[in-house]
Order: sequence, then structure tokens, then C-alpha cells
Amino acid sequence: MMTKASGYWASTVLAALLFMVPGLGLLGRVSHFTDDMAHLGYPLYFLTFLGAWKVLGALAILAPGIPRVKEWAYAGMIFDLSGAMISRAVMGDGAVKVIVPCVVGCLVVFSWSLRPAGRLLREAT
Repeated sequence: MMTKASGYWASTVLAALLFMVPGLGLLGRVSHFTDDMAHLGYPLYFLTFLGAWKVLGALAILAPGIPRVKEWAYAGMIFDLSGAMISRAVMGDGAVKVIVPCVVGCLVVFSWSLRPAGRLLREAT
């Protein structure tokens, strides 16, 4: 049986990898990623800051502490993935390419929902 902690770490590491790899690919101008972004109609300059935010988001959800930054990182991941779903659908890429970001989004939400007490944003008193 999977504990809450192991579910959190499994989903968080996988989510971080699913953002880190394409983020580095965008920053490194790897043809697979640049061709895909061109297909979606995004300009070349977009790759730099999207790649940087993906890498920073992946690092943020893995880092200890910084709960407010983690909240923004999780939100940014959902913004990115919802944009990916819409972009894929608008370009007529087919159901599989639209569903994949949705599945990754579910993984991100799973990670967010299982985070331990030390990684939660506490209310101001």
C-alpha cells in the first residue's frame, strides 16, 4: 500500500521531471521541442522564458521550504498545461496530444494535494 508520503514524492518527482526535461530542451533549443513549438505557432523568443519557468517550477516543487513559491509553481504548471491543451486542440493535433497535458495536470494536482505539512502555505495570523 502506498503511503501519503510515498505518493507525494512519486508524483512530485515525476511532475518535476516532466517539466525539467522539456524546460531544458527548450532552453537548449533541442529540435524536437523547437519544432513542436513552431508547429503550435509560438515565436522563438517564447522558448527561452517558457523553458526557464518550467525549470524553475520543477526546482521549486522539489526544494524544501518556500511554500509560497511552491504554490505559484504549482499554479504555473497548471497554467502551462491548460495552455498546452488549448494549443493542441486549436491546432487539431488529435485527442492523444490534447489528453497528455490533462493527465500531467492530474499528476501535478495529485502532488499538490498530497504535500506534507511542512510544504503547505500557512495562513497569516
